[in-house]
Amino acid sequence: MTSCLKKLSKQWTFLTPIMATVSLVVTGCATTNKVTQVDSDEAVIKYSNEPGFEDRFRNIYGGFKAYPVTCTNDCYPASTDIECESDMQNCQFVGNNPTVNSHTGFNVTWLGHASFILNTASGEQILIDPVFGQFDWPVNWAFRLAEGFNRNEPAKVGGDKLAQTDAVVYSHIHYDHFNKADIAELGTKPEYLVPLGFAEHFPNRGYTINEMAWYTSKNVGKTSIHFVPAHHFSNRIWVPYLYEDDNATLWGGWVFESEGKTLFFAGDTGYSPHFKDIKARFGEIDVCLLPIASYFSETSPKWYRKVHTTPEDAIVAAQDLGCKAVVPWGYGNASWMMGDKTSHSALFRLMKMKQQLNPAMPWVILNEGERASF
Repeated sequence: MTSCLKKLSKQWTFLTPIMATVSLVVTGCATTNKVTQVDSDEAVIKYSNEPGFEDRFRNIYGGFKAYPVTCTNDCYPASTDIECESDMQNCQFVGNNPTVNSHTGFNVTWLGHASFILNTASGEQILIDPVFGQFDWPVNWAFRLAEGFNRNEPAKVGGDKLAQTDAVVYSHIHYDHFNKADIAELGTKPEYLVPLGFAEHFPNRGYTINEMAWYTSKNVGKTSIHFVPAHHFSNRIWVPYLYEDDNATLWGGWVFESEGKTLFFAGDTGYSPHFKDIKARFGEIDVCLLPIASYFSETSPKWYRKVHTTPEDAIVAAQDLGCKAVVPWGYGNASWMMGDKTSHSALFRLMKMKQQLNPAMPWVILNEGERASF
C-alpha cells in the first residue's frame, strides 16, 4: 500500500484528479477512510432556520453588526518597519518584534496565507490549514486569468519536515484553506481533524479523519485540540445561486492546549461575540494566530466584514480573547488578495491601528517562512 501511494504521489503533478482517481482503482490502492465523529456533552451545533435548508449550519451570532472600531481615513500611512518594491506591494517587515518570554513551548512557522506549522512543548507537530500551491482543481484553472486569485508560489516545505507531522487540522473547506492535492502529499500517517461534514471531501485512501462540532476535543499525543466557533461560511461550488453545498460543512477555529498553555488559530472569521465565548471557556489565550486580511475595504464586497476581520477587528478580538501574544496572518507576497488593496495593505493598516488603539499585548509580525518561539 505504501509503495502504491508513493507512486501515485509522483504521478499527481502530471495527472488530473479524475485520472488520479482512475489510477487508484486500476492499481488497487483504494482504501476506505476511517471517519469518526467526535462526540461530547459540550458540543454546540447551530442549524439554519431557512425552509428547505434545515440541515445547513449557521453562525452563532448571525445578525451581529456592532463593530467597535472602524478606520475611516489615512488607513495606510507609510511605515519605516515595512520595505516594499512598490506601493504596499512585494514587501518585507524589517522592524523589531517585541520579546515574548511566555515559556509556552509553542513554536510556529508561518508558511503563508493561513498555513502554519505548529510544534508543541510536548513534541507534537501539527499542520494548520496547509495549502502548498494554488486553489484546488478545477478552480485553479479558471482563476489563472483572474487578478488576485493566483498567488506567488510559497516556499516549499521539505519532505523530511512534513514526515514529522502528527496531525493536520482544517478550519473550513474553502479552496484557499483546503486543497486535495496536499492531503495526497501528506498521506495517511497523520490524523486529520476537520469540521462536521468535511470527510466526504477526502478521497478514499485510508485517511484517519475526525469530524468535530464546536467545543469538541481530540487528543493528539499530549496535546488537546479543541474545535471552536468562527463567524464564517462554507462552500465548494462557486456558481451564483447554486446552493447545493452552501454551509453543508461546518467552519471554525482551533485551540491547542499543551502543558497548561494555549494557542488559538481563528480560521477565517468576522468579528462577533464568539471571541469572548472562547475566552470564557479557555481563559486568557497565551498565543493567538489572527487573520487581518481579505477584509471589508472600498475595493471589496460589503459583506466581507461579516466573515473576515479587519485589522482593527483583529485587535479588538485579541482583547476579547485576552491574548498574551498575537501573530497576524493573511497578508503576504505568497497570499491571495481577495478584497485587499495589495499584498501588504492589511499589514500597513494594522500598524496604523495598533498605534491608534495601543493594545497591551505584543504583536509578532512575521514574513512568510519565518518561525517564532513563545
